[in-house]
Amino acid sequence: MKLIVGLGNPGRKYAETRHNLGYAVVAELARKTGSGNPKGKFHGEVMEADLGGGKSLLLSPTTFMNLSGTSVSEARDFYKIPNEDLLVVCDDLNLPVAKLRIRSGGSAGGQKGLEDIIRRLGTEEFSRLRIGIGAPPPGWNARDFVLARFTEEEKTPIAEAIRRAAEAVVVWAREGILVAMNGYN
Repeated sequence: MKLIVGLGNPGRKYAETRHNLGYAVVAELARKTGSGNPKGKFHGEVMEADLGGGKSLLLSPTTFMNLSGTSVSEARDFYKIPNEDLLVVCDDLNLPVAKLRIRSGGSAGGQKGLEDIIRRLGTEEFSRLRIGIGAPPPGWNARDFVLARFTEEEKTPIAEAIRRAAEAVVVWAREGILVAMNGYN
């Protein structure tokens, strides 16, 4: 079983913000591959999906970004999912807008949701797919920037990045991290 986690903040206030790209990718996967309706479980919303590589779970934590580790650790531990079968999808302000980067491990790179997941799991060794949101413009602090919506010019490339990220998740589930990295980095 694979566990795909999309990070974001719950509620209408945060819908379509830069910080909710993980939610957007999981929603795209749910639309294309999900079965049934999401269920409230593990401090999040969970849905089964068929990504072609066996049974998968799509998880959107509802704990707010900075506490995502609670949800991820509960789901991982309940289903006894090995870390190599966990993929976290999130935004990254260190990457240009719409750029994808898949890695099999590493630091949080300042992403607070990843920091909490690493802390709760006790390891950096799990896959992550980061989607670039660009750096804050001069005069903006990072917190306000990640909670802002995309500009009109950014909406088309971001929509394409969400679609490509969903494809990358399917490739990761079916063919592994190396194939996904070679095809989408």
